[in-house]
Amino acid sequence: MTHNQELTPKFHPELTPSLEELQAQERRLVFRQFTYDDAWALGSLLVELARERQAPVAIDIHRAGQQLFHAALPGSTPDNDAWIDRKRRVVERYGSASYLVGARFRAKGTTFEESSRLDPDVYAAHGGSFPINVEGVGVIGAVTVSGLPQLQDHRFVVEALEQFLGL
Repeated sequence: MTHNQELTPKFHPELTPSLEELQAQERRLVFRQFTYDDAWALGSLLVELARERQAPVAIDIHRAGQQLFHAALPGSTPDNDAWIDRKRRVVERYGSASYLVGARFRAKGTTFEESSRLDPDVYAAHGGSFPINVEGVGVIGAVTVSGLPQLQDHRFVVEALEQFLGL
């Protein structure tokens, strides 16, 4: 049994969320503001949750093109940083969670890789990157996790955002 197989039950994977559920997450998870201190606090929360679960993840928070937080936990690899960059670029381009973008293509009977016309070495519509959306401003950045299966990466970020925002 690999480390990831041991970890999987701790994340309680569920059925694939619908487009409506994913869109509702984005409407609900909105910040009033997002400062450097917020990035540190959110990143620290993600690290704490990942350590509790022994999750082999890398965590990244970007705002307006600047990396405000990065952590790599035991078991993560440089490949996770490459996935973070690719998933974050999807959020920056589409203004939506990387998992939602991929789900929208799947709902049309295709894949992001087949139909987006974007280089898959630069963009990845896989779960784990979520927009930092500020009320009255819009999407200003992304919080991204890589190291788990894509739906678990997505759910992990959503869970942390819900906790951070008190929802």
